[in-house]
Amino acid sequence: MFTGIVQDLVSVREIVDEGDLVRLVLDMDATANALQLGASVAVNGTCLTVTRVVRGRVHFDVITESLRTTNLGRLEVGDLVNVERSYHVGDEIGGHILSGHVTATSPLSGRFVQGHDHVLRFNLEPKWLKYVFHKGFIGLDGASITVSSLDRADNWFEVSLIPETLSRTTLGQIEAGGLVNVEVDGQTVTTVETVERIMSERQVASNL
Repeated sequence: MFTGIVQDLVSVREIVDEGDLVRLVLDMDATANALQLGASVAVNGTCLTVTRVVRGRVHFDVITESLRTTNLGRLEVGDLVNVERSYHVGDEIGGHILSGHVTATSPLSGRFVQGHDHVLRFNLEPKWLKYVFHKGFIGLDGASITVSSLDRADNWFEVSLIPETLSRTTLGQIEAGGLVNVEVDGQTVTTVETVERIMSERQVASNL
């Protein structure tokens, strides 16, 4: 599990295409201290397993499914990615619990600057947007962010970011059309699906 508090913004050192998987090497430096083989690390919000650690360079194997369903398949050497090591019992949870299982990717469709407030707008398919609510949580490239606005008719949501978030995460670099990894809040999914099931069962019962 992860908390959605990005610990570092690190560069991609190497990408090796092995055909059925990609070996990804990140320059994690001090963030890699005491990192064990087999440990979980969220890379742009995607849970990956550590396969090797050499002087701050951390290796991961990324399978085809992860490359296809996240923005990791678009990475190039020199790109920056968000990283967070897995949560330990007793750690402070400053964001919200994330699983590291990416729900969907979402393109940036707008950027608006209002004083110190930096607003990013993303498009999201209706089947996922139904789990997004005003003032609710959402994971964007592994960062826990509060939703500031949304429009279900036009299939978009917005987040308002402070300069600190922009400087410490990939969200400060993304360009129009660029994709972020989205993880919707698990508790919200459970609540929405439970309500939908109850309403559906009541509808069926009323038609009997």
